[in-house]
Amino acid sequence: MSNPINDPLFRLIKSLSKSEKRNFTLYVNRIQDTKGVKFVQLFEVLDRQKTYNEDQIFQKIPSLKRSQLSNIRRHLYKQLLTSLRMINIQVNVDLAVREQIDFAKILYNKGFYKDSLKILERAKSMAMSAHQDLLHLEILEFEKLIELRHITRSSADRADTLTEDVVKRATIINTSSQLSNLSLRLYGLYIKIGHIKREKDSYMLSEFFHSNLPTTPEVDMTFFEKITLYQCHYWYNHILLNFVQGYKYAQKWVDLFEQDSDMQLNDPELYMQGFNNLLSSLFYTSYYSKFSKNLETLKAFGEANHKRFNKNEEVQYFLYLNNHRINSFFMRGAFSEGTEIIPDLKKKLTRYETHLDQHRTLVFYYRIACLYFGSGNNSAAIDYLNRIINFSIGNLGEDIQCFARILNLIAHYELGHYNLLEHLVKSVYRFLRKMEEMNAVQEEILRFLRRSVNVNPQNLTELFIQLRKRLIPHTNNPVERRSFLYLDIISWLTSKIENRPVQAVIQEKFEVERR
Repeated sequence: MSNPINDPLFRLIKSLSKSEKRNFTLYVNRIQDTKGVKFVQLFEVLDRQKTYNEDQIFQKIPSLKRSQLSNIRRHLYKQLLTSLRMINIQVNVDLAVREQIDFAKILYNKGFYKDSLKILERAKSMAMSAHQDLLHLEILEFEKLIELRHITRSSADRADTLTEDVVKRATIINTSSQLSNLSLRLYGLYIKIGHIKREKDSYMLSEFFHSNLPTTPEVDMTFFEKITLYQCHYWYNHILLNFVQGYKYAQKWVDLFEQDSDMQLNDPELYMQGFNNLLSSLFYTSYYSKFSKNLETLKAFGEANHKRFNKNEEVQYFLYLNNHRINSFFMRGAFSEGTEIIPDLKKKLTRYETHLDQHRTLVFYYRIACLYFGSGNNSAAIDYLNRIINFSIGNLGEDIQCFARILNLIAHYELGHYNLLEHLVKSVYRFLRKMEEMNAVQEEILRFLRRSVNVNPQNLTELFIQLRKRLIPHTNNPVERRSFLYLDIISWLTSKIENRPVQAVIQEKFEVERR
């Protein structure tokens, strides 16, 4: 019996739009007497179900035997994917190229070698314009096969031209593979540990990065080679907290797409990912005017093309747009305004939950918690922080896990839960030690919270002043300053010293920086 929650067939059917269901119906109507075809009946039953119920399937289809269900489910799944492929050929250039290759193979099998070569030439032109290097190489290899096995009376220099093209394309793919491997490993490192924690780690990362970079000059690279190169540099600098350099490569990424408008529609997900990295760099460098302008550009692109987006692109647009909408509230200190989008955000998080990875979910929880904390709603902040703290995902998102616990302590402190703080501080100490995460900033905060519980309220202001004085030098420390990216502890201390809401302090700082 399939798992009702993770059943792939049920999930696929529930993801279908009305037009996709209509297309599937038209597709299967080619089969005679579809009412008697069990896989069609199974589709209709599952489509009506709100939750997967296997017993109901046998009630609705009495002629279906339990021993048949597995094979019929597999057949239905295949037919659904075939139907969806027919629709997506019109919008996915790689599927369209593969279709041409399939047609060429059919003609080749029929013995129509020249006709096959004509279609391959057309497919090659499509692959070149869309920068589909792997498919381009596949087409070249197919052309080689035909020329090797059959007399096609091609031009005299055909063999040399084909050989040169194959060598060139293979070199491009090898470079692309090296770059994508490096980018993936850097991204995996960031997901696991976040930003660099120790000075010695930065040297190790630098050695790893530069020793794995291909030697091909950027000027000689193809479109996707350049994009992957920019990805590598972005993640390398992002991990090192070098956001100015990260911005440089994210901007080059977006500019490359701006120079090729067709690629914006051929691969909107990668285009939007470039904007996401660009906006992240601008957020961390506090460049609000440019941040706001690029956020509007991303929003306009999504609104103009949302009808063309597939589900994956739709989810990515939701993630990027809302992540940076929240960043905009953070930059302006508009936390109360930001909390107004949370109800709609929660609905969409629920809608897309099967498409979201755990790391992104954690990030959203932390950002929502920060919005509530900044607006003064500490109870709501604690609710979301507990979701992170109780999230069992091993070492994934170590930074988020650690700073969620720090912010949780501060939220409890704000609510006056002094009886809990002593126990919570010890628990956080143990967690940070276990994760080998403890740094000077965190240690100062924990020491302050532990001491402040037993201090006369009249003397607290002086403790806040002392803590702020000790922390400010760390804001310029390349390793320690990552703490301030997750938690603006300086603004919180200032709010306590001046007896003002934390968002008022950040709003004032924002206006000063803009001037």
